[in-house]
Amino acid sequence: MAQPEQAVSRTVEPGVVARILDEVYRRCRGEDSGALADYIPELAAVQPDSFGICLATADGRIYGAGDVETGFTIQSISKPFTYALALADRGPDAVAERIDVEPSGEPFNEISLDPVTARPRNPMINAGAITAASLIGGHDPVDRFERVRRCYSGFAGRELAMNDAVYASEARTGYRNRAIGYMLRSFGVIDSDPDEAVDRYFRQCSITVTCHDLALMAATLANNGLNPATGERAISPALTEHVLSVMTTCGMYNAAGDWVTTVGLPAKSGVGGGIVAVLPGQIGIAVYSPRLDEHGNSVRGVAACRELSRRLELHFLHVTRAARAAIRAAYSVAEVPSRLRRPTEEIAVLAEHGHRARVYELHGDLLFSGAERAVRTIEAHAGELEALVVDLRRVGEVSTIAVRMIDGLQRELSSSGVRVALVDPDARIADAVSGLPPDDDRRVFLDRDTATEWCEDIVLDNHRPADEPLCGPIAIENHPVLAGLTDDERSRLAEQFRVRTIARGEVIAERGSARSGLYLVLDGRVRLIFEGTDGRTHRLLSLSPGMSFGEIPMLVGTPFGSEARAETGVRVAVLSPERFDRLTSRAPEIKLALLERLATGAFAQIDAAVRAIAARGGDY
Repeated sequence: MAQPEQAVSRTVEPGVVARILDEVYRRCRGEDSGALADYIPELAAVQPDSFGICLATADGRIYGAGDVETGFTIQSISKPFTYALALADRGPDAVAERIDVEPSGEPFNEISLDPVTARPRNPMINAGAITAASLIGGHDPVDRFERVRRCYSGFAGRELAMNDAVYASEARTGYRNRAIGYMLRSFGVIDSDPDEAVDRYFRQCSITVTCHDLALMAATLANNGLNPATGERAISPALTEHVLSVMTTCGMYNAAGDWVTTVGLPAKSGVGGGIVAVLPGQIGIAVYSPRLDEHGNSVRGVAACRELSRRLELHFLHVTRAARAAIRAAYSVAEVPSRLRRPTEEIAVLAEHGHRARVYELHGDLLFSGAERAVRTIEAHAGELEALVVDLRRVGEVSTIAVRMIDGLQRELSSSGVRVALVDPDARIADAVSGLPPDDDRRVFLDRDTATEWCEDIVLDNHRPADEPLCGPIAIENHPVLAGLTDDERSRLAEQFRVRTIARGEVIAERGSARSGLYLVLDGRVRLIFEGTDGRTHRLLSLSPGMSFGEIPMLVGTPFGSEARAETGVRVAVLSPERFDRLTSRAPEIKLALLERLATGAFAQIDAAVRAIAARGGDY
């Protein structure tokens, strides 16, 4: 195969992380102990002072310092990736029949098998890696190696190539690996030509990479097997977990215990001078410096990874914010009511009993620790609740165990008489949860405001005085806008209104329309709506009988700022602009009284809207 072409230069992100990497690079650059891997002649001829550090996030952002585009051969860092391909080709059970997953306690090139199982102890030592290479499927040796190369390229996000000179050097001097291959064949671990398996191993170790490539390969493992730069899947999530587990315990040879203690990341080193490390869900790290310690690990690479882990708090056993409660906010409907404007009597009931209905906003990735704390917090209040809303709009990844825990919470609360609903417009959990009775079709809402109103209705149903009538239709003369007028004035003003019946869903006043009248709601509900920055339509307010709208356009002349739509079948009384204007000359005292009532009502409506938005931090 031809020599690899010059690595393409790619932009490395500047910023705080880049500065940290540069500081770590400068701190570790003075470390010049260790020696080159001279048992492979071509590796002994590399520039000993080359040094590069690269970090790639799980969403594909790249940071680096030093020789991040210098090519070198991947060597034993190839082992986890070939192991991944073997797992994909043969399945974990079949591979486990040939390769164990225990630390060896021996040098990586030891000619031995486990005395009990008669298998290589793990896929990160040469015996296990040669066995993994023998398990790769394909039509012939050329096709099998080509599948390995394409696998690596998928992780790296670009086409990788083999270094012919390094391959020739390894093939010329690789007697120990050939001995391992024949040992494997004699014990039946390999049932194919051992020379072909060993040759494939030499070839995979001779593939040229850069720090940039290795960082993206590690980030692909961090991203659950999905390459963050290309969007292509390189390995399934289940196999990613399998590979990272073995890297954790076996990837750094006999220094694995010290590595896990001081660095705390799944990793793999290679005698070419490279190290890859992975923080699942977050980042991949690659370091290149060819001087090796007595274990065959890059001296500068180990030092740089320790320093990065310390500075960035990367140890996978470090307790992060992700382990804290996933609850962003929690409040009762008395503290943060819905945008439905309710009569005074209902407001009083909700003020007294609204603590019996609560909303819990969750955020972040909902994994076990966050779900457990959220469920525990909610359960602590369950005895005082009648209704509960779990808002999932800010939740990212949802684990299977989190779905099961929320399902169990719903079942538990429902059985004790607590009504539970989800705000889940993207169906992150709703399609998978079955805890509530299937006939309760209101348990999933697109927005929190509607869910809050649902909670309020439950509290009102449970605590409204038995003799208190439900909010129903009213006559024009009894509308609060006409309150304070004499009987004669109310009668004369009522004659100026025209009653309209509007079907559910029909637009009453369009956003941006000119003053079209003063509307008094006599029956049903009117919703004032607007389109949010999320592209969805949201409720500003809902108006019930006894309320009004259109005051601002009528008084000031500005167009409607929101759309008025019939939420149910609606009856409204409309005072046209012409009739409103004629009151100035025909009944100035009535108009003055009406203006006072409208001004008071408009202020109350604006104040209610502002308080509702402020209580949610401008959120919908």
